[in-house]
Amino acid sequence: MSTAYTVFAQYYDELTQNVHYSGRADYIEKLLEHFNHTPGLTLDLACGTGSLTLELKKRGFDIYGVDGSADMLMQAQSKAADEGINILFLNQRMQDLDLYGTIDTCICTLDSLNHIIKAEELQLAFNKVSLFMNPSGLFIFDVNTPYKHEHILADNVFVYDKRDVFCVWQNTPLENLTTRINLDFFEKQGGLYRRYSESFCERAYTEQELRAMLKNSGFEILSIYDELTFEAPSKDSQRNVYVVKKI
Repeated sequence: MSTAYTVFAQYYDELTQNVHYSGRADYIEKLLEHFNHTPGLTLDLACGTGSLTLELKKRGFDIYGVDGSADMLMQAQSKAADEGINILFLNQRMQDLDLYGTIDTCICTLDSLNHIIKAEELQLAFNKVSLFMNPSGLFIFDVNTPYKHEHILADNVFVYDKRDVFCVWQNTPLENLTTRINLDFFEKQGGLYRRYSESFCERAYTEQELRAMLKNSGFEILSIYDELTFEAPSKDSQRNVYVVKKI
């Protein structure tokens, strides 16, 4: 079983064309304005292939990215180079974060924190962000909810038929709101298809669990929203956004 997202990195952008990074950047800017926070030096934690990092950089953010997958970062560097944009990308796991200095803002989007399936390691990740964040700095992150794991991911199978790849996404529910995700990619090569596979897990955490961890890390929760809104989460919200401040 691979957990480096080696194959996933190659097709990630094609499979996430519906993410609308420009809209997500708009939302982050609105959140920062709503809480009267100047972003300052910003970290895109678990930046993946760097699409959001690049979008915010173009808007004037002083931003850099960190990700645990070297393959994801290769894609990010390639995209930045193609656009003539200079961005620092560091290959580090969230729970091993080791920055050169402090930051004023941290963002972590698209359920990246759910990929940490051990509670003690998620606590370490929060601790690391807190360690390198200036007082009154903002940490904005989103997480998939228990509802999504139980009712949307569940044991369902999703099929993505894209121009360059055919992907079968199969979920297997495990204990502790954890879901094993098996991806099979079929890449057309001439008249044949070559199959590549990757597997990883995601875990949902309850609001109570996240509140306790954030408090332990020295963060104060300012608000929790349903994804891309300023509305309170509902019982069937699939992804929630947390805005927290370093005390």
